[in-house]
Amino acid sequence: MDIMQFEFSDTIGGYVTGYDKQKKAFGIKTVDGREFTANLTSNTYARGPRNLEEGYCDYTGKIDEMLKEGQYLYVIGIFYPEKGTHTFDAKVLIFSGASKDNFRLEEADWWAKQARSIADFYIKAEFGGADSIDYGNYRTMLSLTGERKADHRQETDTISRMVYGEASAFLLTGEDRFLEAAEKGTQYLRDHMRFYDVDENIVYWYHGIDVKGKKEHKVFASEFGDDYDAVPMYEQIYALAGPTQTYRINGDPAIMKDIKMTIELFDRFYLDKEKGGYFSHLDPVTLDARAESLGRNRGRKNWNSVGDHAPAYLINLWLATGDPKYKEFLKYTADCITKYFQDYEHSPFVQEKFYEDWSHDKTWGWQQNRGVIGHNLKIAWNLMRINSITPDKKYVEFAEKIAETMPKYGMDVQRGGWYDVMERELAPGQEHLRFAWHDRKAWWQQEQGILAYQILYGILKKPQYLKLARESAAFYNSFFLDHDDGAVYFNVLNNGIPFLLGTERLKGSHSMACYHSIELCYLSQVYINCLHTKQPLDLYFKPMVNGFPGNILRVEPDILPKGSVRISQVWVDGNPWKNFDAANLTVEIPNVNYRPKIKVRLEPSV
Repeated sequence: MDIMQFEFSDTIGGYVTGYDKQKKAFGIKTVDGREFTANLTSNTYARGPRNLEEGYCDYTGKIDEMLKEGQYLYVIGIFYPEKGTHTFDAKVLIFSGASKDNFRLEEADWWAKQARSIADFYIKAEFGGADSIDYGNYRTMLSLTGERKADHRQETDTISRMVYGEASAFLLTGEDRFLEAAEKGTQYLRDHMRFYDVDENIVYWYHGIDVKGKKEHKVFASEFGDDYDAVPMYEQIYALAGPTQTYRINGDPAIMKDIKMTIELFDRFYLDKEKGGYFSHLDPVTLDARAESLGRNRGRKNWNSVGDHAPAYLINLWLATGDPKYKEFLKYTADCITKYFQDYEHSPFVQEKFYEDWSHDKTWGWQQNRGVIGHNLKIAWNLMRINSITPDKKYVEFAEKIAETMPKYGMDVQRGGWYDVMERELAPGQEHLRFAWHDRKAWWQQEQGILAYQILYGILKKPQYLKLARESAAFYNSFFLDHDDGAVYFNVLNNGIPFLLGTERLKGSHSMACYHSIELCYLSQVYINCLHTKQPLDLYFKPMVNGFPGNILRVEPDILPKGSVRISQVWVDGNPWKNFDAANLTVEIPNVNYRPKIKVRLEPSV
């Protein structure tokens, strides 16, 4: 077909190149440099940025003044075949700020407000409200509107992920209901999902439990297809995500004991002491990574088993303790990733699946020889974090290689946003890498792109990284926020329209709790305030009596370059407190017989 002979709707994301007020048409250039002409119609309307729980923001009356050269926006419209080519009529204009240099998502509390709204959504959905937080009522599956599904399988990792989100919301807002949800969830995990192996003196975590009335049936080995009848490393890793973030706030020694004993499990049974890295699965009876019973998971390593330690719990554990052994653990994971995951002679995507000897496994399960866009971006993001405490130029070089490569292969240069899973290599006769299943976009992969470019810009100050960070965050805030029912959508179509079929219409599932959405809020606020716009950041803590060793509270918000921020003020129960080390980001906890609420104001260096 030489000429398009049908109409279709689509979205264009890009920058205004000019506006002809008389012709009611403007030029828009995509991020890869292609230019379109968009025609305004008699019923074209425009909207501005809108956070969760904010009213509709109508910009229709401001279209003429908004269409300035350089303004970034999204245009939803219709292509028509006309005069041997096509014409594009704009129906909806979506702006991210009041002017071309204004992005509301960079406000000092934009992401904190979003975190509050999402955290409240999940408290209401799971428990009915903050007055009745009881994890006995928790459901893994939540509908689009937040209704709990009838099944009562409680998965360890989704509870832990919810705990992480609620704890992070407390860090940003200081609102006690979020800490209550985090602490009750952590205790529920300890009481119902934790197994203490007395013989081995280790802790490991059940896959989940089935609850029927007052009875519960514990499920140890995974029941997911690719991991069936095994103990996957990623489930053990994510069991620590929520409790570790909660420990940053309260210093509960019981949480720390569980963390240490789970890491003991990692080091004694998952760690490959001969060839390096961590195995992806164990046999549930023998805890042997090489057991024949594991089948295709026998003696395997992957991104999750090696790389997910850092973002899930290990960085937060180091922030809470400053213990050198956790810094060395982070360095070990970064070195493994840098050494073994790069595969640029074959593919623009990292290699994610390995045999025991680090040779590439290109036939495993769903992944085959495919690349996950978000995992590539996640590597760049976390290498830049780790580089700030254990600098190594190869970390930065790898991160920048990903940052340079991913927009060419994993970003939607027509509409904005990041794709999901793609084939890693071209098949014979192909000129363009293929999508594995679809060209939809998942909420969690947008998070990885946003955070990767935010921290890359915050540290390296290269303008192209700020541009990509803003474009990524603008797409997410324009299309993923559910203003009708709350929280965020799982997936959107390539044009930004929510995809609401199957498990992808849910707000709670094996994949989705409030983890990635609030992690994005927490770290975006940190990176924007501390590394970009240089605005103060307030964080909140509520330590237990005699919790943190030496009664010292560590308040660094994330691993940032040394000297990026310092403490300017501290309040204890609303009263000024002077006993803090501004440069080393520590606060002396007052000697009281109750749990004080400590508010810390961090000022970025200029």
